Amino acid sequence: METQRAYRTVQNASETEYVISRSRFIGRCFPVTDEAEALSILERIRKQHWDATHNCFAYRLRTGAARYSDDGEPQGTAGLPMMEVLKKRGLYDLLVVSTRYFGGILLGAGGLVRAYTRSASDAVEAAGLVSMEPCALFSVSVAYPYRNAAWSVFERFGTIAHTDYGETITVSFRCRTSDANAFLTALSDRTEARVTAKMTGAGFYPFPVTE
Repeated sequence: METQRAYRTVQNASETEYVISRSRFIGRCFPVTDEAEALSILERIRKQHWDATHNCFAYRLRTGAARYSDDGEPQGTAGLPMMEVLKKRGLYDLLVVSTRYFGGILLGAGGLVRAYTRSASDAVEAAGLVSMEPCALFSVSVAYPYRNAAWSVFERFGTIAHTDYGETITVSFRCRTSDANAFLTALSDRTEARVTAKMTGAGFYPFPVTE
């Protein structure tokens, strides 16, 4: 996957619980940046739930790294269904873990696939989906007479991260990289070219996912 393209991930860590036939499934989801972080979180959960019957997991990264484990469940009934949840939703840079406490009733292969799929899906939903999109960062110097005009452009194109009020107004602003040229043109047009914007950097920032 190209690392400079927009991608979907989760915004927060989450924890959910699902009980079927007395088996308890604790689903967790975490945004992660690399394999080391994913494995560190997994190890922490294994220590926390040392008495669990299984701690199954799946993670998928933009670097191309992807791994899953059934952790003792019948092959293909736990880790793979969890990975399929991530793939079908197009998600990267996250880890899902499903901790199972066996309730004494066998679920069968189909029942396990459904249970682990639901556990992963519930945890992903609870974590909140976002689209991480490449953005350009600007420092914008706005003279007070042009405040309203400048703000009308800010509202159209992106997000104000910070505002300082001094002799002039200094605004830290970001917008999608694909909108950067249109933003600069609109800002110049609306403020009679009296407002200056200097690009200060770039990065990925979250936007709501629209299905």
